[in-house]
Amino acid sequence: MKILGVIPARYASTRYPGKPLVEINGKSMIQRVFEQAIQCDQLEKVVVATDSQAIFDHVLRFGGNPLMTGEHHTSGTERCCEAVEKLRAVGEIYDYVINIQGDEPYIDPSQIKQVADCIKCDPGIQLATLIKRISLQDELLSQNIVKVVADNHGYALLFSRSVIPFVRGFGQQAWLSAISFYKHVGIYGYQTSVLEQIVALPVSSLERAESLEQLRWLENGYRIKTQITEYDSIAIDTPADLLKITNSSGTFTQ
Repeated sequence: MKILGVIPARYASTRYPGKPLVEINGKSMIQRVFEQAIQCDQLEKVVVATDSQAIFDHVLRFGGNPLMTGEHHTSGTERCCEAVEKLRAVGEIYDYVINIQGDEPYIDPSQIKQVADCIKCDPGIQLATLIKRISLQDELLSQNIVKVVADNHGYALLFSRSVIPFVRGFGQQAWLSAISFYKHVGIYGYQTSVLEQIVALPVSSLERAESLEQLRWLENGYRIKTQITEYDSIAIDTPADLLKITNSSGTFTQ
């Protein structure tokens, strides 16, 4: 069973153009993600799938594996699929793909392994992702934090930017003590055949409403297995997020 790790890296980010090349403590963001990813021994290969010649050349210089993909993709999932197709064309066949976020420079390799172990343990698992318990009120109420509810077997029922579930009979400040809430951690594992199917689906009504592509998959009957992680990697979406990491101590200054 062969698993490919793909790090999508788009240059023209709306909120932070050129983000993969920004320097964090002496190394670019994309280099840090790549170096974290290759520490996971479950991955047969790790590639950086990009639409930018500058990113491609930079990855080559630090000894990574760049792969040029199109500029037309609207999601990292689509870019992962093109990466699979390009590698298949040169004889590299993979059973599963793990989509590793290119803006989490200190992602823990154990999180990648957790997704890999999940998709390997049961051939019936179509898609897998991670969730983490929410402990802060600000996170619970933030529309930028995607919440998720799962069934008793760990399969996602719904993702939303709103607080789910609603806790009837309790004031908002007491919700965290009344029930466990979980946020989505944006790493995905896909069966390769399922990846090729989901990118061909039309945008769904729930996806359009929430701007969450995983809702398209749920609406079309695909099942997403969740695993609880204790790690909370920090994503860099804006220059302000970068300052939080470079000014912090300990965990995020490497």
